[in-house]
Amino acid sequence: MKAWVVRELGPHRDVLRLEDVPAPSMQAGAARIRVEATALNFLDLLVCQGQYQEKPPLPFTPGVEVSGIVEDIAEDVAQGAPFHMGDRVIALPALPAGGLAEQVVVPLAQVHKVPRGASPAEAAAMFITYHTAYYALHRLARLQPGEVLLVHAGAGGVGSAAIQLGKAAGARVIATAGGPEKVETCRQLGADEAIDYRTGDFVEAVKAFTQGRGADVIFDPVGGDVFDQSRKCIAFEGRLLVIGFASGRIPQAPMNHALVKNYSLVGVHWGLFHRLYPEAVREMHDALLRLYEAGQIRPLVRHIYPFEEAIQAMDALGGRQSVGKVIVAAP
Repeated sequence: MKAWVVRELGPHRDVLRLEDVPAPSMQAGAARIRVEATALNFLDLLVCQGQYQEKPPLPFTPGVEVSGIVEDIAEDVAQGAPFHMGDRVIALPALPAGGLAEQVVVPLAQVHKVPRGASPAEAAAMFITYHTAYYALHRLARLQPGEVLLVHAGAGGVGSAAIQLGKAAGARVIATAGGPEKVETCRQLGADEAIDYRTGDFVEAVKAFTQGRGADVIFDPVGGDVFDQSRKCIAFEGRLLVIGFASGRIPQAPMNHALVKNYSLVGVHWGLFHRLYPEAVREMHDALLRLYEAGQIRPLVRHIYPFEEAIQAMDALGGRQSVGKVIVAAP
């Protein structure tokens, strides 16, 4: 089968190679899935460079989120499996045998339902970003109807999910993004206010929107200066969700400021939660399926690349050129 393979660490353009490799062997408790689409995540760039916290052994194939069709199920679990041959599913392959390949073999615990009516690209984009946002907003921040939610990088994969989930929860949503096109995308997703951080001061805009009170919940996948500025517009007893550090700088927080305004700094490590509480993850997935099927959420997919152009897809992701999720279609 064909797969994109990394045999040495470095920038993705230098180390990703399209190769013919043996098909993965079946494992106990697993399903073989023919990949239809692979959703890229920022960690795919980092793992190529050896900069992600989890370092798979070389050689490896990136891609931790796919949609596809079940082609086989291990004999030990076939009888009671929740899926059957021919079913379309979402799957989370584990590195080193990632999803930028024609086939993956994935434990059934990491195989999930596809929402009715979803395209392969939407299905591939459905899991990690929406689960991260749902976990952050509902389980950690306890977002309430009528509260103000500030979402940074609102036109990105996880940011676009947070806007939609915030609106579905009854929050008033402010989003930030870079450039007029991305700002308009945030408005189309349902944001009540959208701010171009390149030309405007989001701190003053949030204060104006809330009559000086500030945002109750701040969803920050950017870090760096954005985190520093966010502390200036968080409400008393607010919750600042630390999703990631796409800016490249991990900020430092003066805890006396958190004490004075009684706000919480909440770390969001969905990956560990996903491993520790699989039943809770399935409950969240069922809730997300209902929201999708009710028309309240829909993955933002505008960039679908052919399988042979996976490097260009990663270029778009790493260069901040993309809106929503970046998808690599099956060969």
